[in-house]
Amino acid sequence: MGKAQAQPVYPRGLDFEQVWAALMETDRIVKESAQEVREAQKQTARRQEEIDRILKETARRQEETALQMKETARRQEETTDRQMKEVARRQEETDRILKETARRQEETARRQEETDRQMKEYNKRFSEFTNRFGEVVEYMIAPNLREKFWEIGLKFHQANTNAAFSDDTKVILFEVDVLLQNGDKAMLVEVKTKLTTEDVKEHVKRLEKMRAYADLHGDKRVFLGAVAGVVMTANVKKYALGQGFYVIEPSGETFNITPPNGQPKEW
Repeated sequence: MGKAQAQPVYPRGLDFEQVWAALMETDRIVKESAQEVREAQKQTARRQEEIDRILKETARRQEETALQMKETARRQEETTDRQMKEVARRQEETDRILKETARRQEETARRQEETDRQMKEYNKRFSEFTNRFGEVVEYMIAPNLREKFWEIGLKFHQANTNAAFSDDTKVILFEVDVLLQNGDKAMLVEVKTKLTTEDVKEHVKRLEKMRAYADLHGDKRVFLGAVAGVVMTANVKKYALGQGFYVIEPSGETFNITPPNGQPKEW
């Protein structure tokens, strides 16, 4: 088996509710940032629509001016000073519109640049939030998983976090967030802040690698799979259960384990 990494020790004095409250405040800030970005994008879209309208109007006016000038040339002998002044006025209006369009385009470009900056900042903050939140969730769930599985009849005597498995060249083949094991069985648990269908598919591949690794090293134990997520849709949960996984979800100050549909899949 691979060598398990030691579980880090977090500062004492904080209970689950305090940690959860801090994480929810971070989530609120991130959501507000996302809302501001969406509003900025909407404003940019409205300004772009206005520019498009002005450009179309400009093209129409230019076409009208060109036709007027042709008519003026054809009727040059009849052209009056009033007609010439009207043509000049229209040209001045066209120039004014073009200048206004250029100004608006510059303003739109500036706003787009600001929107891009906000999006980068949002993505950076969300990435940091997801990584730290997932780490905290992992170490909140891991210490109690063994006891929870005992309650449903799966008696694991050992629990390790961040277990890495490598080949003879020390190249890591795959990693396991939480590994529960005894002499007959082992449970590979994948922990995510937001669990997706792709995460479930990746965990299936991880179990297949585990089976191949175990066979190569003469390990005949049965391997089971479980996925844990703070946030998951009903469809993702249904898909995970259908793949033969146990599904772990937070519930109040603790968490629940839902057994898979029918018999759990064994690798």
